[in-house]
Amino acid sequence: MASFGCCCFALLMVSLLLGSQPATAQLQDQPTMVALQRELMVADWELNSTSYCFWRGVTCGGPNQAVEALDLPRRNLRGNISLISELMSLKRLDLSGNSFHGSIPSSLGNLAMLKFLDLSMNKFENRIPSSLGKIRDLISLNLSNNFLSGEIPDELKNLERLQELQISGNNLTGSIPDWVGNLTDLRVVSAYENSLVGVIPRNLGSVSQLEVVNLHSNLLEGAIPESIFKSGKLQVLVLTVNRLNGSLPKSLGNCKGLSSLRIGNNQLAGSIPASIGNVSSLTYFEADNNNLSGEIVPEFAQCLNLTLLNLASNGFTGTIPERLGELKNLQEFIVSDNSLTGDFPKSILRCRNLSKLDLSDNRFNGSLPEDLCSMSRLQFLLLDHNSISGEIPGGIGNCGRLLELQMGSNYLTGNIPPEIGKIKNLQIALNLSFNHLRGRLPQELGRLDKLVSLDVSNNQLSGGIPSELKGMLSLIEVNFSNNQLAGPIPIFGPFQKSPRSSFSGNKDLCGDPLESNCGDYFGSADGSDRHRVSYKIVLAVVGSGLAVFVAVSVIVGLFMLRERQEMDAKAVVVAGEVVVTPPQIAAGNVFIESLMQAIDFDSAVKATLKDSNKLSSGTFSTVYKAVMPSGLVLSVKKLKSVDRSVVHHQNKMIRELERLGNLCHANLMRPIGYVIYEDVALLLHHHMPNGTLAQLLHDTTGTGFDSNWPRRLSIAVGVAEGLAFLHHIAIIHLDISSGNIFLDADFNALIGEIEISKLLDPSKGTASISAVAGSFGYIPPEYAYTMQVTVPGNVYSFGVVLLEILTSRLPVDEIFGEGIDLVKWVHSASGRGETPEQIMDARLSTVSFAWRKQMLAVLKVAMLCTDSTPAKRPKMKKVLEMLLEVKEN
Repeated sequence: MASFGCCCFALLMVSLLLGSQPATAQLQDQPTMVALQRELMVADWELNSTSYCFWRGVTCGGPNQAVEALDLPRRNLRGNISLISELMSLKRLDLSGNSFHGSIPSSLGNLAMLKFLDLSMNKFENRIPSSLGKIRDLISLNLSNNFLSGEIPDELKNLERLQELQISGNNLTGSIPDWVGNLTDLRVVSAYENSLVGVIPRNLGSVSQLEVVNLHSNLLEGAIPESIFKSGKLQVLVLTVNRLNGSLPKSLGNCKGLSSLRIGNNQLAGSIPASIGNVSSLTYFEADNNNLSGEIVPEFAQCLNLTLLNLASNGFTGTIPERLGELKNLQEFIVSDNSLTGDFPKSILRCRNLSKLDLSDNRFNGSLPEDLCSMSRLQFLLLDHNSISGEIPGGIGNCGRLLELQMGSNYLTGNIPPEIGKIKNLQIALNLSFNHLRGRLPQELGRLDKLVSLDVSNNQLSGGIPSELKGMLSLIEVNFSNNQLAGPIPIFGPFQKSPRSSFSGNKDLCGDPLESNCGDYFGSADGSDRHRVSYKIVLAVVGSGLAVFVAVSVIVGLFMLRERQEMDAKAVVVAGEVVVTPPQIAAGNVFIESLMQAIDFDSAVKATLKDSNKLSSGTFSTVYKAVMPSGLVLSVKKLKSVDRSVVHHQNKMIRELERLGNLCHANLMRPIGYVIYEDVALLLHHHMPNGTLAQLLHDTTGTGFDSNWPRRLSIAVGVAEGLAFLHHIAIIHLDISSGNIFLDADFNALIGEIEISKLLDPSKGTASISAVAGSFGYIPPEYAYTMQVTVPGNVYSFGVVLLEILTSRLPVDEIFGEGIDLVKWVHSASGRGETPEQIMDARLSTVSFAWRKQMLAVLKVAMLCTDSTPAKRPKMKKVLEMLLEVKEN
């Protein structure tokens, strides 16, 4: 009703404003556009502008300036979009990436001239309205990534001109209708990640010019229809994670432009047709986790653009074709879990761009070649569970970029070559278990300071565990079990934290965690050295702790003295007890009408007078938790006044607060109200139950390490969206840091302290840095001499936040060295001989290849943002685009 009333009022005002103008000057869609602005609250649509045709995202045409296009993607909009159906000249509607919910209005079917409709990435639910079938001229329909349910309505068969049908990422059920195959203009069919059943229509592609078919992650059955390849125009076919059976059609050879063919995780059988060699544009071929059989066809060698060949978990037999060495662009060759035989395929070593070679779980035999690591780009070498024999070649040390080395469960003999210690990038795992290796553990293994997992169990290794292995600073998992090792286990955290089973089966091994007495071993000089080291550690820890305690005590004492002075000035004695008298409130307001009755100003003020309510203290403010009598929990921010700015600029501050309170963006922590008394301003905010990003990344007293990389990436995207919006409306943030990024109940990121740019000192605005310190470690280098807060400076600070997210390290830390912060440490990595992978938190980057690829891409963005030259830093809009691309890919 409120929305209806606003619309009527808007229409009345428009009619009054236009009443005195000539009829020919009236704009056809003026009433609808004004009402739509009221409903959607589009931030930069100004009602007093000369024409809605100048509004961002609006395109007009014709003598009456009718609206022909609304392009409003990713604007954080919400509300009822039914009014749009009154824009009868509309040809293009893009509302993707917003927060619209409820049902898709059936009235949109009245837009007879509409050609492009994109409602993707919203929260629309219920069924796809059958009325959309009335839009006969529709060329592109995109309803992906919503919460739509039910079956695909048959009325859409009337969309005879449709070229793109995209309904992915919903909860759709039922089958793909046969009429889809009758749409003669169809180019793109995308319906992945639903619950669609039945078979793929056998006529799909028979009359159209199909270019893209993506149906992965459904419940589809039956065979892959030959009709899909009939036109020869197909470029992308993705059918992974279904229940498809039958064989791969020979007709796929018709599609010379096919670049991506993904059919993994189905029940396909038979052999790969030799016609695959005709697909000259093939870049990705994934057929893992099927029932395919026969030999790997040598015709793959004709696909010179091939970068990924994944045939894992099938029933392939025979040897690796020699000709596959001709694939100069091949980056990943994965044939694990088959029944392949023969010697190690040396021909693959000619693939100079290979980064992943996975031959595990097969029947390969013979020995490994000395030039095994001639592939300089190799990062993953997985040879475990085969019948490979002979010694590990010393040339293994030339695998300079190797991240994971799996050689377990073979018949390897001889010593572990010390050259393995040269593989400084080794991070994920070194597994040599279940072989016939003998001799001593090389002390050179201690150089692998990035390695997370070491397994040399079930061999015939002898001697002691070298103390040099304490140089493996990143170790989490170790296994030395079932060897002939002897002597004391070195005192090293990862060793003592491991289970007893990691050292069992070595009858002469002693010490923790075996809980066995080493006897004479600790009566030697070695024992005294160990105690001496421990003594030094204790002194260092005590000394550091004492220094920190003294410093903190002084700071806390000063704050307590100031607070006590303020409290004494306001205290009175009642019945012999000191009682703090709440100050007189000068002004206060709540911007959200529904919260007015729930917020009590006196309770907010009282909460800030108790140290027990303090949540955090930042550069410009202190935040308290306040529980209202209604039960509502708020965060109350107490501003630190500069030169009595609250007293001198109260009216201007109130205007700025009200303006900021009207900002509508999902990633901004805008004030919901304020309280002003004396020279104090309290800003009221919704309470953020998950604290700040800084706490998520660095708070060791919390719930533990945050191992959720997708969540971290989403937080980064959210911050980028909020900061890009601020820059768009000409607000420069004064203190971008992880401590000013708050997380709601769903871990959505909200940028805090946006009020400070105007409220800290409204007379100076954002131009002067004279009263601004920012947060140490986030301040760009140019601020030291420009004394100006700038947009590129914000980008730099955001880049530091990205580096925090990637490395889990603090912006400033003694471990970087004197005068070195996180940015300098990252940018100087290559000079230290470290690769990008070594910079990132291995606890995240080693979880999956997909995560690592995303992290490397985000690292590139962070490096651009933290460039020492401000002019070289990208705009936040471009940063956001890059991060969204990383997330979507």
